[in-house]
Amino acid sequence: MRARFAVLALALAACGSTNPTLSPEELQDPSTCMTCHPKHYDQWSGSMHAYASTDPVFVAMNKRGQRETSGQLGTFCVQCHAPMAVALKLTDGTDYDPTTLTAATNGVTCYFCHDVKTVAGDHNNPLMIGLDSTMHGGLQGAVGNDAHDSLYDAVMDSDTNNSAMCGSCHDVTTPPITGGGPGGVAIERSYAEWQASAFSSTEPMYHLSCGGCHMPSSTDVVADAPGLTVPLRPNGFHEHIWPAIDQALTTFPNQDVMATGIAGILDPSIGIVGPAAAGTQMPTGGICVDPGNGGEITVRMDALTVGHNWPTGASQDRRAWLEVIAYDANNVVQFQSGVVPAGMDPDAAAAADPNMFTTWDRMYKADSTPAEFMWEVDHEDTTHHLKESVTFDPNSALFDHSSTQTFLVGNLIATFDHITARVQIQPYPIATLNDLVSSGDLDPAVVANVAPLQIQGATRTWTAALVNPVSGCNDNQP
Repeated sequence: MRARFAVLALALAACGSTNPTLSPEELQDPSTCMTCHPKHYDQWSGSMHAYASTDPVFVAMNKRGQRETSGQLGTFCVQCHAPMAVALKLTDGTDYDPTTLTAATNGVTCYFCHDVKTVAGDHNNPLMIGLDSTMHGGLQGAVGNDAHDSLYDAVMDSDTNNSAMCGSCHDVTTPPITGGGPGGVAIERSYAEWQASAFSSTEPMYHLSCGGCHMPSSTDVVADAPGLTVPLRPNGFHEHIWPAIDQALTTFPNQDVMATGIAGILDPSIGIVGPAAAGTQMPTGGICVDPGNGGEITVRMDALTVGHNWPTGASQDRRAWLEVIAYDANNVVQFQSGVVPAGMDPDAAAAADPNMFTTWDRMYKADSTPAEFMWEVDHEDTTHHLKESVTFDPNSALFDHSSTQTFLVGNLIATFDHITARVQIQPYPIATLNDLVSSGDLDPAVVANVAPLQIQGATRTWTAALVNPVSGCNDNQP
């Protein structure tokens, strides 16, 4: 009896236990959450989670995929983009129509994440929800309220968790399609990549979960409503914007906030930077010029703050590349690689530029011809990435995980006065979007809103006047 009482006391200590007055149906509407969690709601309403179910590219892809597979995709796409619609059995995927969604089923909602009872797998959204009035969260000692029961759940604690909540939706493996791909191709692997990274360490000083980057915390209250007294907690508020690379391609709330968030997480993510000089912590410049070996430019790129490969997620859709331009003293271009005109995909530029550095997954059909859509894919080439850090030990051979591209420029090297280098990334290939337009599945106005993103940390300049005569690099030159 004493043991049972102790267990009950611990359970109550972990809960904000009340007799909730709101039904599961009421709690499923995100606007219900807004009453006590206005800041969370405002951030969520402009997030890609809120946008997921009405994103025109997703809607077009699902429509095209259902048609080309004769409905074999089923709920495969919708279960991640509109999970409550699937959980409530309101769609089988083939009949998906975003205009029929209610507030409770629109996007990845507050309720869907905070009512998860079990993480039953590691990909394709295996999250099992309770459909009850108990909301799970990552803060211990929840304050009782009359809206819902509150339960501390370690899988929601983004400061210490193993990222399984995020990873189980953000790792995607294809289903088998008759007449298409055989299934089992891991087309999104952010969670698996994180698990292999140094940031998944169980050592607190090294551990950094998905939420640690994409839901940074601050000292604030977790709830704010009249008559509700909630303590101010260190790291008590976690952002609900989840910036990464994607942003709304149609009018949507808080687009300026999202743009700022994307820049904040993208700019420090990678850099054009050299290795640290021997005996120092100061890296050298990432652009080096060597008159020997026939005349070479080398550019070293490094993933600096990411716990996964770069790019990640839907890497088959991302388009990232390196642009290098060398000028003479009169600012006349002497050499260039990776210059992509506006409205063109880097694929097209790379076809005419064999030395161009590009990074994204290549999908292939069974006959090894390119696969444009995931339901066609038989296998992938996943070698074109900037690699994540797998160790923090500087003495390990795996410590340097950078990528270096070399350009042979011959005698032109003597004319170089300055060289610029930058990495850009584009969320979607323009050619695929235009294909969706041609098939009548996508509004052509959407395509005009897709543009490369600039990365401040991955923009550098080499200047002959400041070069280190030994290394050929601009040491610490921005």
